[in-house]
Amino acid sequence: MAIETLKYEEIKGWDAKQIDAKVEEIRTDLFNMRMQKVASGVEKPHLLKIGKKNIAKLLTVKSASRGK
Repeated sequence: MAIETLKYEEIKGWDAKQIDAKVEEIRTDLFNMRMQKVASGVEKPHLLKIGKKNIAKLLTVKSASRGK
């Protein structure tokens, strides 16, 4: 569970497969964190928000590259 903030400059060169794989990885991490939150509490709850923002950035880059 290593969720770090992604920069737009880093991900704008990725292709659709890389973006989809990263979105799936982050969604899995978020799911596991939510389960941990319910069971015993999350040590770093701010990572949930960062993960959601990362997914939004990835999907935005993906849709923007599709329009070109």
